[in-house]
This record gives sequence, structure tokens and C-alpha cells, in this order.
Amino acid sequence: MLAILEGLTLLILVFVAVPLRHIFDYSAVSQLVGPIHGILFLLFVVNTLSVGMEKGWKFSQTTWKVLLACFVPFGTFYIDRRILKPIHEEEIL
Repeated sequence: MLAILEGLTLLILVFVAVPLRHIFDYSAVSQLVGPIHGILFLLFVVNTLSVGMEKGWKFSQTTWKVLLACFVPFGTFYIDRRILKPIHEEEIL
């Protein structure tokens, strides 16, 4: 859930707030969404490191990919589907 929220706020910033700010000189959206995204980003990083250590993820195989995803638009959605979902399904079995 945190990955999806972080990803959504990044998309809103990149595709809505930044164009509004630079094209129409309207910065209210970026002033609102920017801090929310910042908090979600930090929570995502801390949560990724915490879960990675708790679950015994190898940094070179999983953790770095999950961390990198939060820097790329649509990255958290990809990671959620391709890496996190299969790991979660393995734990259920």
C-alpha cells in the first residue's frame, strides 16, 4: 500500500504539479503534494530497509531494486507486481 501511495504522489508531482507550476505559474498543487510525497518517500525507504532486514532479503538481489523503484515514475507499481507480490505469495504458502 505504501509503495502505491508513494508512486501515485510521484506521478501527481511529475505529471500534474510540475507542469502547472512551470506552465501556468500555479504552485498550490506542488506545495500540497510535495510534502506528502516527501513523507511517503521517507516512509517507503525506511519500510523497505526494515522489511528487507526482517525477511532476510539479499540487498544485491531484492532490496536495491525496491529502493530504486521509488525514484522512477511507475517504478513502485512495477516492483509491487513483479517482486513484492510474488514474495508475499511465497510467504503465504
